[in-house]
Amino acid sequence: MKIRRILAHRVELPLHETTYNWSGGKSVTVFDSTIIGVETDTGHIGYGEVCPLGPFYLPAYADGVRAGLRELGPHLIGEDPRQLVRLNRRMDAVLKGHPYVKSGIDIACWDLLGQSSGLPVCELLGGRYGEDVHLYRAISQDSPEAMADSVAGYRAEGYRRFQLKVGGDPDVDIARIRAVAAKLQPGDRLVADANTGWIQHEAIRVANAVRDIDVYIEQPCLTYEECLAVRRQIPQPFVLDETIDDLGILLRARSDLAMDVVNLKISKLGGLTKIRQARDLCVSLGIGMTLEDSWGGDIATAAIAHLAQSTPPEFLFSTTDFNSYVTVSTAEGAPERVDGRMAASTAPGLGIHPRPEVLGAPVFTVG
Repeated sequence: MKIRRILAHRVELPLHETTYNWSGGKSVTVFDSTIIGVETDTGHIGYGEVCPLGPFYLPAYADGVRAGLRELGPHLIGEDPRQLVRLNRRMDAVLKGHPYVKSGIDIACWDLLGQSSGLPVCELLGGRYGEDVHLYRAISQDSPEAMADSVAGYRAEGYRRFQLKVGGDPDVDIARIRAVAAKLQPGDRLVADANTGWIQHEAIRVANAVRDIDVYIEQPCLTYEECLAVRRQIPQPFVLDETIDDLGILLRARSDLAMDVVNLKISKLGGLTKIRQARDLCVSLGIGMTLEDSWGGDIATAAIAHLAQSTPPEFLFSTTDFNSYVTVSTAEGAPERVDGRMAASTAPGLGIHPRPEVLGAPVFTVG
């Protein structure tokens, strides 16, 4: 089996809630997603998806995905997509950095490996654990009252884990955390995710002001060093996200005891091959994980589901179903939320079948 062509589709994903807001006044109303098809000489096509959370979140942006694919794609024609370690070495050799560009190709090649072997991707990633996995719901930044109402609504839909978008004015954030905590019930989990939005003294102040609340503090500051300083001065369990983008910083964070949970995103690390390495390292080191991606629709959610369900449950802090946030379905067979949980497909590969009427014609092909 050899790669014959690479196809790139652009799909807009509007939000059910119309706008998604987080720290620093950042917001998105429509996500720009790239769906990548990797076609082989056997007629099989595997699919992946890359959907950055805007150019102001991580060093990634939607047009950059497609520009990078134009540069990277020609070097992959003729490669065997099932040889995933070799393929990733090839991608890293011909395009330095830009892991998010490589992510969609890597996911598509896992889809092809599953199709050719007759196995779901989660079986290939280590084996399926349980019937399904629990989900968190991100709560877009708003007034304390509106965010509390959102949590109550999502609780009624079965969610028990909530990622509260804070990182704004400390006084308002304290009120947000308290208002939401008042809506929770035993067994619920609350994460206050600042998305790098606080400076050091603000993060310490907010954490101290909510010492009586069972809440995790996630990525309060921009740099690793600032986050580590905050971590060492507050009592709450601590989550790192934006600053963890390769195995080196993950090992450093473990050595520094810089976090209790780490948020690993597929495209930030460069695909399922690279995130599997990080996931398995975390299991060996005893670190809890949220496993997800920056954003996406049905195909990204399918990849997340396979990764999450192949992770030992005691290390899976949380995961998410981004396809439930958006109004457009790009593929049949994608995971669907049921009472705050989702399951990876039992069909070969990712188990999805893209909707051609939604994908439309490729914006370009390579090969």
